[in-house]
Amino acid sequence: MSQTQGSTESGSTMESILDEHRHFKPSKAFSSNAHIKSMAEYEKMHKRSVDDPEGFWADVASELHWFKKWEEVLDWRLPDAKWFVGGTTNICYNCIDRQIDAGLGNHTAIVWEGEPIVDEDGHHAGGEPEVRKLSYYDLRREVSRFANALKGLGVQKGDVVTIYMPMVPELAIAMLACARIGAVHSIIFGGFSASAIRDRVEDGKSKIVITADGGWRRGKVVPLKDNVDEALTLTDLVDTVVVLERCQNDIHMVDGRDHWWSDLTATASEHCPAEEMYSEDLLFILYTSGSTGKPKGIMHTTGGYMVYTYLTSRYTFDLHPRQLCDEELNEQCRGDMYWCTADIGWITGHSYIIYGLLPNRVPTLMYEGAPDFPEKDRFWDIIERHKVTKFYTAPTAIRAFMKWGREWIDKHDISSLKVLGTVGEPINPEAWMWYHKVIGNEKCPIVDTWWQTETGGHMLTPLPGATTTTPGSCTKPFFGIDAAVVNSEGEEVGENEGGILVIRKPWPSMLRGIYGNRERFIETYWSKIEGFYTAGDGARKDENGNFWIMGRIDDVIVVAGHNLGTMEVESALVSHDAVAEAAVVGFPHEIKGTGIAAFATLVGGIEETDKLKAEIRDHVAKELGPISKPDKLRFTPALPKTRSGKIMRRLLRDIAAGREITGDVTTLEDKGIVEKLQKQTD
Repeated sequence: MSQTQGSTESGSTMESILDEHRHFKPSKAFSSNAHIKSMAEYEKMHKRSVDDPEGFWADVASELHWFKKWEEVLDWRLPDAKWFVGGTTNICYNCIDRQIDAGLGNHTAIVWEGEPIVDEDGHHAGGEPEVRKLSYYDLRREVSRFANALKGLGVQKGDVVTIYMPMVPELAIAMLACARIGAVHSIIFGGFSASAIRDRVEDGKSKIVITADGGWRRGKVVPLKDNVDEALTLTDLVDTVVVLERCQNDIHMVDGRDHWWSDLTATASEHCPAEEMYSEDLLFILYTSGSTGKPKGIMHTTGGYMVYTYLTSRYTFDLHPRQLCDEELNEQCRGDMYWCTADIGWITGHSYIIYGLLPNRVPTLMYEGAPDFPEKDRFWDIIERHKVTKFYTAPTAIRAFMKWGREWIDKHDISSLKVLGTVGEPINPEAWMWYHKVIGNEKCPIVDTWWQTETGGHMLTPLPGATTTTPGSCTKPFFGIDAAVVNSEGEEVGENEGGILVIRKPWPSMLRGIYGNRERFIETYWSKIEGFYTAGDGARKDENGNFWIMGRIDDVIVVAGHNLGTMEVESALVSHDAVAEAAVVGFPHEIKGTGIAAFATLVGGIEETDKLKAEIRDHVAKELGPISKPDKLRFTPALPKTRSGKIMRRLLRDIAAGREITGDVTTLEDKGIVEKLQKQTD
């Protein structure tokens, strides 16, 4: 998933908001206890991190555990970076054992809340939420058991393990178990379909899938095991499936292939030494959509990713662990309770639920279900009960909260909140201001973060104790990030001039490639502007040196924070027997930020009906997952094309958004097509 933050909205509403609230400075009280206390401190540290990256990152890496220290901090041979060369470590050891070694094993590592409201017998009914708390001791025991179970199934260092699970503690346990023994995890978001599972299994050459009988979502069971079974009818690569019993629903177990999690771990040893991993050993693959149909398997390695997510977590969220003192006597001793509402199936969950948080010894909260179940105050109820201090969510969710009304927030005491974050898509200034006023009570700094699956961690972000923020801007580069806005020749553009966002120097958590496709790696990220990493986003830089993201420059649309390649959706459309040709564009959506608008030409002789329209939309959801289901679908006898045969997507975007077409249409082959589309309703 690519993260795209900032806003390009214009008009009187945004301008009035920015005129009234141009800059927000951190309070002196907050800054006095923050890790980074002022812009002067940030600027000094950032300069050193860019001028002397080897010295800067060596100091950070030294705070973590290494079996063997590195011989060289950075080996940079464009486009390939190697960090902490020759060093050996284990990210699972740094997440868990490092805390135990320090005598802090009893401290809480993960707090989990399930969606169902359960009764005293554990049945889905009215009652108290299901909550589990795992200490570092608990986590090491369960991770070691499952790691030994994986070994018993024949999983070895370097094997790719596919994980397709709900947001339960066992998802974190499974990924950490893979990291502990050196297996490469490939986590698939539980909302993806059987064909998406098949594609990722085959691309990663994975022979084992870890799943669950189901997961809870708005009171209903998501049939995860059934989806896996369907996917495995499409490929013969997988010979082992591990199934966690979560929902107690009826599923089919295949003899010899399928194993219950509980059976495998019941007799497994609680002792499993962490494998010594070279810094550049592959840690995980995570698939993200691109401008071509096939998802890209982004590769992240061990050492650099570990160091970068550790530091970005600490500084971006200003994390403070629980101190060694009587927590009942001193509020400062209680430290933070952190909650990122993302699914671990996305990079946000990898970096900012598990791998960046646990080494900082701050409890990380996981929630299984929806924000509006059983009522629209579920998030605020969770924040109140668990006393959440740092809250990281998506603008899509914020806009939904706005629509539902603040009466749901006013039912709860959310005064524990200290820092608010946004991730995954542009946040419009109106939503930023609502978040600031209603959720933050005008006292919580907002960190509007821009980054990508490919970058591994935050690239542009405020630091809550130091940065003066402006609604809609992701502000400044993080430490070690040399970001710029350039033209197609690689030359920096002027203030407030739009251009291409690039990163000019390597950073520790940068992707190491696209799994099995070296040429696509170079073509996608390193061929647009010579010598620079190209993020695929347009941007501008204002007179204060703050960055504003202006959206994608390729055929990728960001829907509810998740990147979807238009070609991927178009391919799903034309795979329906009734569709001859299709085009997909994004359009402004009140809740999602960007919606999917599809235009389809039917096979000759097939009648255009509302029933067929619904069937085609459902077909896309089945092929790619519900998130890819078009919000709008219009039938057209032909797509608007130039005389050379190129689809004029600019016109389709205007039509989908309901805007007047003012651009040049002289090259259109048939202007009547556009007129017909404009008269249609969705």
